[in-house]
Amino acid sequence: MNDEITYKKSGVDIEKGERLVKTIAPLARATFSSCVLQGIGSFGSLVRVDTEKYRDPVLVSGTDGVGTKLKIAFMMDRHDTVGIDLVAMCVNDILTSGADPLFFLDYFATGNLKPDTASDVIKGIAEGCKSAHCALVGGETAEMPDFYSDGEYDIAGFAVGVVDRKEIIDGRSVSAGDVIIGIASSGIHSNGYSLVRKVVFEKHGYKVDKYIDELGRTIGEELLEPTRIYVDAVDALKGKVKIKAMSHITGGGIPGNIMRTIPDGFSIVIDETKWKKPLIFDIIMALGNVPEEEMKRTFNMGIGYTLVVSNADAEKSIQMINKKGYSSSIIGYMEKGAKGTRYVKN
Repeated sequence: MNDEITYKKSGVDIEKGERLVKTIAPLARATFSSCVLQGIGSFGSLVRVDTEKYRDPVLVSGTDGVGTKLKIAFMMDRHDTVGIDLVAMCVNDILTSGADPLFFLDYFATGNLKPDTASDVIKGIAEGCKSAHCALVGGETAEMPDFYSDGEYDIAGFAVGVVDRKEIIDGRSVSAGDVIIGIASSGIHSNGYSLVRKVVFEKHGYKVDKYIDELGRTIGEELLEPTRIYVDAVDALKGKVKIKAMSHITGGGIPGNIMRTIPDGFSIVIDETKWKKPLIFDIIMALGNVPEEEMKRTFNMGIGYTLVVSNADAEKSIQMINKKGYSSSIIGYMEKGAKGTRYVKN
């Protein structure tokens, strides 16, 4: 009787993991820039900073995950978009300091490694890195039997960017009368999904394949729409317009996130008639009888990223952003006063 216990019998298949690395290595290499000296396969990745472009380089780092939006991917058995979300949640954050995304690493953990699923996730990460113009230089795949339910996984991301010290954007130059430019989100992005799932799946018993006429697609397809990456929008303005402050609109909504980037002594006025709110927010609000204030502090409500510029620079900024394929508009302005948000409808 053979009662030998091996790592494989314990639930961890090293060979399967090694095959996965060989599969995803070309995806990562396709994102490399000339700054990557050593990437996938080593104990550590080596990335140099271009000291001709950045004379006084400052590294900006950020980390995040996708949260319970992953539950939608599990329900739909579709895994090729959550990697985009992962990159977006990290690079959009470091972008707010004026950083150019430099490189990205991921962490993928599951109970039983399914190479096809993992490969789809990494494909999304690689696609996100290409959109963000950063290199996917490495990551970690962890197979942890009995830790996750069958078919489930979790992912985390780590982004590093670089900005010249004199180009750091920190909100210090904000003045009364400066305008807030809002750039449209692609939908819910990656925040508030615990509330979404409670309303849509628990309270109303919807299935992910339920077709919603107003949306023109299934509820699952709508909820899995990946987070928009705003690197190209910001790049369009760098060197042409003075950007005074930027915010990635995540949990906390528009007021909660803009407040993080402006100095004391200023408040914001938001005109909610200045952008088109995606229908999914009205649907969630109606289905769950969610108070409007709760919606505003939980979701982006259709604005995924904001920039503060002078009134004189506003129109040309919008033109340059929209030329890159985004939809942007003036959604508010700065005024003197204690920190806070005032909504108007003009």
